[in-house]
This record gives sequence, structure tokens and C-alpha cells, in this order.
Amino acid sequence: MHAVRLHAFGPADHLTYEETDDPAPGPGQVRIAVEAAGVHLLDTAIRSGVQGPLPALPDLPTIPGREVAGTVDALGPDTDPTWHGKKVVAHLGMVPGGYAELAVTDTDRLHEIPEGLDAAGAVAMIGTGRTALGILNFTTVTPDTIALVPAAAGGIGTLLVQYVKHAGGTVIGLAGGPAKTAAVEANGADLALDYNDPEWPAHARKFLAGRTATVLFDGVGGPTTEHALDLLGPGGLHLVFGWSAQGIDADQGPHLLDDAELARRGLTQEQVLGPPMMRKAGGDNPMRTLELAALDHAARGILTPAVHRFPLAEAAAAHRALETRRTTGKVVLEP
Repeated sequence: MHAVRLHAFGPADHLTYEETDDPAPGPGQVRIAVEAAGVHLLDTAIRSGVQGPLPALPDLPTIPGREVAGTVDALGPDTDPTWHGKKVVAHLGMVPGGYAELAVTDTDRLHEIPEGLDAAGAVAMIGTGRTALGILNFTTVTPDTIALVPAAAGGIGTLLVQYVKHAGGTVIGLAGGPAKTAAVEANGADLALDYNDPEWPAHARKFLAGRTATVLFDGVGGPTTEHALDLLGPGGLHLVFGWSAQGIDADQGPHLLDDAELARRGLTQEQVLGPPMMRKAGGDNPMRTLELAALDHAARGILTPAVHRFPLAEAAAAHRALETRRTTGKVVLEP
């Protein structure tokens, strides 16, 4: 098969498209003929040699990627034969291997792709979609909601905008540059602003006309967060799920207000990724709970993922585009 391999940590050019052995499924596993593989910001950090939230960096050489969708083309021993030939999507967990024409995973990670959702859209929902719904578990969205969504043209931001609008709420979406703000507006945001414009907070205040935002969905951090926090009114909620403006290194963290400042502003602030999200999702397998919910929302048309497609052979270009914020929606590789 063809796959993208990493032989040494470093820049995107270290990702090489090459031939390698076909993987064989083990007991209770299937092999998937991959039609779409997800690319995550964490993948770019790992490629660079940054461990981030992972327990350890992978052994080299490695095939990056942990989200795949396609057709089951082979079964391992003691595997339910009804999986053969099905269109499936899976998050591989901490095991890499997604940037390839073939990938192996356990059957308990599989989901059938709902009718009407293609492989790229399914990949977007299995990772980005589950995270978006996990974040939304921390707030109740109503017609009275006024949401601030930085990085509103990204994979998670796109879905958050759609969810709030589906519930009848108001959305101010932020993005970098006119092309992205146009995409945010087309996605349904009530106001789309370019965070590169130093006057964006003033434009937001003019739109709000004396109102204040009720929730800030924050995956960015940095100066954008600082300005956005000033738009939250008393009783407002700051949900932190990332800090892309500050990098993904585990030694860094989000811009957080101290307890005294929170009390002065009348705000609630929560970091929602990791264990808090899993506890909130509940059930014996919280990740699977969120994955099922994400696929269901896509099947019912409540959420429609935005996808930025690259050929598998151009994984290095996909990484460079993601790192320099030149992508819209979920980045997906297609063999």
C-alpha cells in the first residue's frame, strides 16, 4: 500500500509518501480501505517532536493519523463477519496509522457511516464533531444565547456556529481574513469579523447595541481571547478548549482570569477538554457516546461539517496549510 511515513521529527517536509507493507488485522480487528483520513493540529505537533498531551511520542518510523473512514476489506480471526464490506468510520485512539490506503482497528471502535454522509464528513464528525458536542455539554443553548466563536471557520468553530443557530441563538464568529469571514457568514453567523482588524471589538459592540455576550467558545487564547472576554456580560460563561494562538506545547496554557477578576466580572470560566469532558459525557464509554451523538447530528442535518481536502500524497502540504491557518473546516486526506 501507499502511506505517509515520518522517519524523523521535524518540519512538514519530513512527511514522505511511500510504499510499505499492507497491515494485517488481528483477532477482533478489521482492515479498512481508507477513503478519508483526518488531520489534526496535534498531528503537526507530534510531527515536530512536541509530545503535547500524549503520554509519549510514537516510535519512528510511524504513519501519523488517528481518524479514518472507508470500507472494511479484510477481517481478522474471531471477527464478526457482518462487518465485511461495510462503510465505516473509526477513531484509532492513541494508535497511529491513519495516513494510509489501509488501516487496522478493533471492531469496538467502528461506527457505520450514516446514509447521506460521505467518508470525509464522517471523519470530521468522529473527531471534531465529538469534541464540539463535548464542549456543548457544558452549556445550554437557547434563543437567548449570544455566542462568541473565535476560529469560527475551523472544524470545531463551524459546528458550534451551526448548533447555536439551530437552537435560535445569536452568533458572532471571528476568523482570519476576508475569505474565512465570508465562509463564517455563509455558515449562518449573525456577524462575521476578521480578528486581524484591530477594530473588531468595536464592531462587535456596535452590533450588540448594549447587549453582552453570554458564552465564549474559546479554542484560541492570546489577544483574541482577551478582547472577547471584555464582551462577556455578568453571568457569562468562558469555555476553554484550546489555545491555538499560543501553540500546543504542554508547558503552555490558556489565558485564564484569576478568581478575583472572575468575581469582579461575574463570569464563570471552565477548561472543558480531557477528564472534565469525559465526566460530562457520561456512560461506560464517554468517547463513544460523543461519537454516536456527533454522527447522529450529522445524519439528521443539524450539523454539516466543513471539509478541506488534500490528496494523501500531499500530507506535507496539508500540515503546512494547517500550521499557517490557511485551511477552512476539518482537514482531510484522501488516497
